[in-house]
Amino acid sequence: MHSRFRNTPPFGRIPFQAGAPLSPWKKIAAAIAGGGLFVLALMFSVVLFAAVLTVGAVVWGWLWWKTRAIRKNMQKMRDNPPPGQHPSGGLVIEGEVIREVRETYTADGAGEDRRG
Repeated sequence: MHSRFRNTPPFGRIPFQAGAPLSPWKKIAAAIAGGGLFVLALMFSVVLFAAVLTVGAVVWGWLWWKTRAIRKNMQKMRDNPPPGQHPSGGLVIEGEVIREVRETYTADGAGEDRRG
C-alpha cells in the first residue's frame, strides 16, 4: 500500500461538514417517508409471493396433467400384474428392533451373555 495512506483512517480523505440538527418537521417527514418505503416494500413482497405461488401452482398442475397416463398405467399394473408375475401376497411390517443384552454374573464372577 502507498505510504501516504498508511496513517489515515478509512474514508479519511472524504470531507464531512456537520450540518445543523434536523427540525422536528424534518424528522416527522423522514419518519413518514421511511414508513412509506416500508409499506411499498411490504406490498412488493406480497405481490412477489403471490406471483411465485401462482407459478408454482401452474407448474404443479402441468406436471400432474402430464403424468396422468403414467399414474393410470401404474395403477393398472398394480391391479392386474402381467402374466408370469405373481403378487407377493406377503405382509410387510416396517419398524425398528431394539435388542437388549443382559449380562448375568455367576458366583465365580464370570459373566454370561444372555441375548434377549
